[in-house]
Amino acid sequence: MMTYLDCWVRAATALFAQALAGEPQLVDGLPKPLGSNAFGFAATLSGEHQGRFSVVVDGTALESPLVGEGMDQKAGWAEILREVAEAAAGDLLAQTGVKCRVEKFEPVEGESKVSRAFQLKAGDRAWTVLVKDDVQAAAQGFKAAGTVSQTEAATQAAPQSNSNPVSDRDIPLPAGLSAGIELLFDVELEASLRFGCREMPLGEILDMGPGDVVQLDRHVADPVDLIVGDKIVARGEVVLVNGNFGLRVTEVAAPKKRLESIRCLF
Repeated sequence: MMTYLDCWVRAATALFAQALAGEPQLVDGLPKPLGSNAFGFAATLSGEHQGRFSVVVDGTALESPLVGEGMDQKAGWAEILREVAEAAAGDLLAQTGVKCRVEKFEPVEGESKVSRAFQLKAGDRAWTVLVKDDVQAAAQGFKAAGTVSQTEAATQAAPQSNSNPVSDRDIPLPAGLSAGIELLFDVELEASLRFGCREMPLGEILDMGPGDVVQLDRHVADPVDLIVGDKIVARGEVVLVNGNFGLRVTEVAAPKKRLESIRCLF
């Protein structure tokens, strides 16, 4: 089964090549002691997989403008490594259905033990990257607060039976949905993400040209909307999964409200 470390390697390979100058490649390497100028960051994960995942980088990487000319190199690395950690969590969910999130992200000075070593190669230069993976599946009894699995919901709602296993049709519909709604479950709907909007006079739109910036009505830290049939059905955080944008859902509308979003189709 794919692990968080596997997903981190996939995400780091893609994002390092895209975000760092020179499109460096991340390849397996041999662990070796790093100097006192080494720097690193640790992500603390919570959810169905929990633990600490730390990355330490050869300090000489700060001598090259890998994150861009004139940029604070260490701050740039912090942002990229955080994106990799969050993208790995999103990839783990997409590949295995295991839900976890980056609860905390903080700098570290180094790690006494190493789970895996890599070389970040750009042209004739290479930097060592050491990873310590302490992420494990949560205890079997773990359950996000307020959540109940479909199997548990069916078991609680139906009488116990030793001869007839629970089928999908035995699972009760969420409150507010009509009987027979399962006939629509295979209907394909177009979903889109809305980062924000702004009303503009026609004159300003006609004066726009390449390089112009349109400021939206939403702060960068605000959640984005998932739109289906011109209705907001969920909100969440933007993540990167294998180099593509994705949405980590943090809140959803009630089932009845979500159902209203498809009424425009009929």
